Amino acid sequence: MAHPQDHGFCSNSAVRLALVMIGVCLVGYTVRQSFYWRFKESSSCPSCHCDCSKDSVLVPIADIINDSFTDCGKHEPEMKEEMEKDIIALMSEELSLQQTVANETLQQSEALLMSARKVSSHYQKEAEKCTAGVETCEEARERAQAQLAEELKASEVWERRARELGWEDMRLY
Repeated sequence: MAHPQDHGFCSNSAVRLALVMIGVCLVGYTVRQSFYWRFKESSSCPSCHCDCSKDSVLVPIADIINDSFTDCGKHEPEMKEEMEKDIIALMSEELSLQQTVANETLQQSEALLMSARKVSSHYQKEAEKCTAGVETCEEARERAQAQLAEELKASEVWERRARELGWEDMRLY
């Protein structure tokens, strides 16, 4: 049996039509906004009086691009002192700072190495104790096994003598 294709209010064509209408509205809204601002600028409204020029937006960008920072830090004594240093002094200062950092890192590494050696030594001593304990247990097991073998032999001898004297085994296996 075939089902009817009538899906009620939301048919495929109705959904498509709704999507097209939404798209047209969005495009119209966007275009209207741009035209509105263009016409508003060209209208007879009095212009805004502000004390900023259109070129002021580009000044920070020009400052970044310009590599000659002659005014930079004139009013700060620390910055002025840094700017007056020559490149050799700056490089030697940088090298000494890097050497200080390297020495501190080396000291930390040596301290960590010593700590690792102590821990390793501790575990090695514990392992030696454990090995000695295992050897002692193994020796004791071997002695107990030898004693058990001797006891079994002695028990066998006594049982044989008892049978020779008339003893009967009444155990049920």
